[in-house]
Amino acid sequence: MKIDILEMTPTRAKFVISDTNPAFANALRRTIVADVPKMAIDNVEFHLGPIMDEKNQTFESVSPMFDETVAHRLGLIPIPTDLSAFNLRAKCTCGGEGCPSCTIMYSLNKKGPCTVYSGDLEPIGDAKFRIKDDLIPVVKLAEDQALLIYATAELGTGKQHAKWQGALGTGYRYFAKIEIEHSKCDLGGSCVKVCPKGVLAKEDRKIVVKHPERCNLCNSCVEVCDAGVIRVAGDPTKILFKFETDGALQAKEVLVRGLKILEERFENLREQISSLEE
Repeated sequence: MKIDILEMTPTRAKFVISDTNPAFANALRRTIVADVPKMAIDNVEFHLGPIMDEKNQTFESVSPMFDETVAHRLGLIPIPTDLSAFNLRAKCTCGGEGCPSCTIMYSLNKKGPCTVYSGDLEPIGDAKFRIKDDLIPVVKLAEDQALLIYATAELGTGKQHAKWQGALGTGYRYFAKIEIEHSKCDLGGSCVKVCPKGVLAKEDRKIVVKHPERCNLCNSCVEVCDAGVIRVAGDPTKILFKFETDGALQAKEVLVRGLKILEERFENLREQISSLEE
């Protein structure tokens, strides 16, 4: 198996897997969606009762939304995740009580009228855990309304809840195998014009496949040309894979961790099979 990276940014990955099969591609897809852990807010404590500011003005500890809705929105905010520094809370040496090795604490103190944004969450401790995407709106506070919140983020996986999904928009398709019968081509260029992805191009009085990675197997070029001039088919041994992240984890880290999880599973399966043979 071989992986060729076509695009790799902090939040987006696009690559081609060669000498493989759809079963492996689907296993990788399920793993990075459901099993790669990341941080997300899972517990939110709301202050109840009036809140006083430094001028002795009193605010009501309420908002236009139910506390459950505000907590849900906070849970979907991308939390900067360092997988090398944190443990799953259930497997931490603190016994699940919560400690700096398995949780991140945040505070939020806002008084209306204003809009509360994700950037208003202040990490209690290391500033490197400050929210990067700081303009996600949470709730709008009216006059005399305020929020005083303490939130706890911890590691989890996508199989527990969507807020812990390491990858988003994950998908794959067969890489296109395009063959052109140049002896039958009239060089009219209709196939180039009809292609919605700009896969084909006319160069030196010849139609060439310039960007095969863009082909989505729509067969528009096949339909506009005479029979047998262009043949397009998907190659199940060569798969185009892509996904995005919400910024909590870098795309490269998600891919590497997903491959590592698969490797460990396959190794455990091999050991179990070997024990049966013995």
